Amino acid sequence: MRGIRTVRTAPYPGFPTDAQAILMAALAGGTGTTMIVENMFDSRYRHVDELARMGADIQLAGRVAVVTDSGVPAQYAQRVADQCKDARIITVPQGEASKSFKILESVLRQMLDFGMGRGDLVVAVGGGVVGDLAGFAASIYMRGIDFINCPTTTLSMIDSSIGGKTAVDLGDTKNIVGAFWQPKLVIVDPDTLSTLPRRHYINGLAEAVKASLLADPELFAIFEKGDIDAQIGEIICRSLRFKKGIVEQDETEHGMRKALNFGHTIGHGIEAVKGIKGRRTVGLFHGECVALGMLPMIESKALQKRVRAVYRRLGLPVRTTYNKEKVLAEMLHDKKAQGGQITVIKVPGLGCWRAETIPVEGLRPLLGMED
Repeated sequence: MRGIRTVRTAPYPGFPTDAQAILMAALAGGTGTTMIVENMFDSRYRHVDELARMGADIQLAGRVAVVTDSGVPAQYAQRVADQCKDARIITVPQGEASKSFKILESVLRQMLDFGMGRGDLVVAVGGGVVGDLAGFAASIYMRGIDFINCPTTTLSMIDSSIGGKTAVDLGDTKNIVGAFWQPKLVIVDPDTLSTLPRRHYINGLAEAVKASLLADPELFAIFEKGDIDAQIGEIICRSLRFKKGIVEQDETEHGMRKALNFGHTIGHGIEAVKGIKGRRTVGLFHGECVALGMLPMIESKALQKRVRAVYRRLGLPVRTTYNKEKVLAEMLHDKKAQGGQITVIKVPGLGCWRAETIPVEGLRPLLGMED
């Protein structure tokens, strides 16, 4: 079969969309070039991947919005854009402050101005902030379009790039407005860590320590005695394998996925008060706050001592000063707090955990506050 003129699907009596895949398969075995324009259903190209696997030369000419931030080396986003037929790079300011409605609206407007439709794609290139923001934008644009996550930091590679949680902040309350929206693909390239400042590199390892405490004593042993830089690939892989197993069993956090909140209840409260955000340029990063938030939830004093030693070895904080009343007030806004109670994750020993629902007032002793 030889290539034919452009085929455009249309309502009756036009060319039927149901016949598009059949015609494409027939043309793939012939000669010449044919352009097929799907006007009825943007998702009517799902057969393309299978035809391509069988050797068909087919290219999808969709638009791609590559979302990145000003702190990510520009060549990473450009390299992604160069591989797309029709791409636009959208750059947002670096930092947690970009997870706001103002920046979200800016991204959505740029996507709209670019003429993106339901069959187009968002690619996040950067850390957790970029992944959260771009993923949420993809989830609500035209009621949901595909997105791919390309994490470039240890924190995003180890934790936030998979799982499907996307969100923006509301004031100082983290991730309170969002959606579960799974990426179609996650591309992890540890070579991008070579341009990451050392403190950011270490900051992300807190989430891997979390995974080791919850379920992987062998990973914890790497943190105690291993070569962190030489074994970073293994650390990332083991952390992702752990989270993947959890998410596959409980995608929307109705059961065991709650374990991933270990350290986050207190950590998010500390981050709201002392986190680096917007004009606050001195303070703690997200992973550092989570590291501090894990310590009160470890019930074994002996394990607490070992974890503090790991923190010192890595360069994570083992203590900090903060206004405990303000941290407690922020914790009361936590998504897990309902009806005067909150579910916290405690670790009684290495490699095991349990969820415990306590009155919100029970958070006071965990912060070292008097009853």
